[in-house]
Amino acid sequence: MATLRVRYQTIEFGTTDIHIRSLRDNQEFSDDKGDAEELGISSASWPLFGIVWPSGEVLAQLMVDYAVGEKRILEVGCGIALASLVLNHRQANITATDYHPEAEGFLIKNTALNQDKTIPFIRTGWKDPVTDLGIFDVIIGSDLLYESEHVDLLSEFINQHAATHCDIILVDPGRGHHAKFSKKMVALGYSHNQRKAETTITMKSSAKFSGQVLTYSR
Repeated sequence: MATLRVRYQTIEFGTTDIHIRSLRDNQEFSDDKGDAEELGISSASWPLFGIVWPSGEVLAQLMVDYAVGEKRILEVGCGIALASLVLNHRQANITATDYHPEAEGFLIKNTALNQDKTIPFIRTGWKDPVTDLGIFDVIIGSDLLYESEHVDLLSEFINQHAATHCDIILVDPGRGHHAKFSKKMVALGYSHNQRKAETTITMKSSAKFSGQVLTYSR
């Protein structure tokens, strides 16, 4: 792999510090073996997994004091997996998944940076008919509804891996697809609530994030 420029940063959640190794910016690209190209990931979208995005930070904030108990939790489309790192630091039962071929490597590095246990990871796409992920009590994700086609793909993927009683928590920055997604989830038998996520994003110079926190339950 060609040399990638990375950055190291620490994000504070109250008294908890989470250390992150991420791509330096969204111009980085390296696909020498063509793994990403074979999966249909373009050079323009390749870096998106490796950035700490505002929605991801909001989701991680929600996980700081989330009542994890004995729940089995899945982060979908984890990217740099900030929320998974927070939950793992809390010793929650967290599994992460992403389609990008480099996501697992960054997750392993970041877990080691925080001196925590290994986070189970499975690389899979929402179009994959069968996965080895299993069933989860809680499913979380951030900024997942990028395209209109993701409404059906994501809802079916979540439904495939949701336990009989399951809570889903998604943070959406407002790309215009969450209303159709919510209708799809309701049709699948989930109750739905949403609220403004008016919170401070430390990685964006203390900017306000005004996207939506979408919750679904059954």
